[in-house]
Amino acid sequence: MRIGVAKEVKDHEARVGLVPAGVTALREAGHEVIVETGAGAGSSLPDAEYVEAGAEIAADAAGVWERCDLVVKVKEPQPSEYRFLRPGLTLFTYLHLAPLPELTQALLDASVTAIAYETIRERDGSLPLLTPMSEVAGRMSVQVGAQYLEAPNGGRGILLGGVPGVAAANVLILGGGVVGHNAAKMALGLGANVTIVDRNLNRLRELDDIYNGQVITLASNVHTVRETIRLADLVIGAVLIPGAAAPKLVRREMLKLMKAGAVMVDVAIDQGGCFETSHPTTHTDPIYYVDSVLHYCVSNMPAAVPHTSTLALTNATLPYLLALANKGPMRAARESAAIAEGVNTYAGQVTYAAVAEGQGRPYVALSSLLP
Repeated sequence: MRIGVAKEVKDHEARVGLVPAGVTALREAGHEVIVETGAGAGSSLPDAEYVEAGAEIAADAAGVWERCDLVVKVKEPQPSEYRFLRPGLTLFTYLHLAPLPELTQALLDASVTAIAYETIRERDGSLPLLTPMSEVAGRMSVQVGAQYLEAPNGGRGILLGGVPGVAAANVLILGGGVVGHNAAKMALGLGANVTIVDRNLNRLRELDDIYNGQVITLASNVHTVRETIRLADLVIGAVLIPGAAAPKLVRREMLKLMKAGAVMVDVAIDQGGCFETSHPTTHTDPIYYVDSVLHYCVSNMPAAVPHTSTLALTNATLPYLLALANKGPMRAARESAAIAEGVNTYAGQVTYAAVAEGQGRPYVALSSLLP
């Protein structure tokens, strides 16, 4: 199979979908790899390393998209890339289609087999290709929050950990999954007061045991969110429903209860955000205010640390990429329930139920389309 590695075009997106070691593994398995020039430069992976690993370097995006059977990326195709979508193409990347009906339509119109990193789910319920970036984003959310709480950056002028005689900041984390867990680690390490809100009581019990009572754990409901948000200096949105739009846990009217200059970081923005006032921002223009509350809603947060993020991501994706290349996407999907869960569109149909439901489109089970 001919596999292409496209250079990312989203704002400040410097990650890359395959590292040179992955090229070597694919070449040893009998596949051809074409890498767009400069694709790895932002992650400190120059073209020369890809050439040494056995890849061909394409001079432009067309040299990858038009010549390859399978294109591997990091972020969803941008509007400028829609022209490259075509029947027979398999796309392997983060898609986050729930809030992106235009992209979904473009994939359907082109009959692209679109396999989303974020919906590949193993038998134990884990999301192995979402986990590494959730770890990065969870840890980054606290760093970002601490930065924007500083007065020169528009915040309340709060030091997250406080000092002797002065109270530490109050950090509220909505969601106790991978993002929330990693955010809590960082916030506690910096000396903040941490509260985690989640609807899963068993998960709250686990977190209480992990942190030995150092964090406050609360069951999620409207009253709990409203009351805890009053005291929060930093709110981190860490809610995930795989493949579906995130629930709006922080409602518009709740912002009037918050402290002026408080910071909200919405890590769930890829799935539409879990704050009612959230809308996607970029690393170029990352923040805005609603009712004097600073919002940070960058939809590709891990791109700020592309070297770390690329290595963490490709460690997880390579085994699945090899399966897709060695077997072809549909045989791989037949033999792996995890990969089948990742197929969001196939043969002009939406094959992931949460995306279909969120966009009001017909859902067709992938199994009914496979020969």
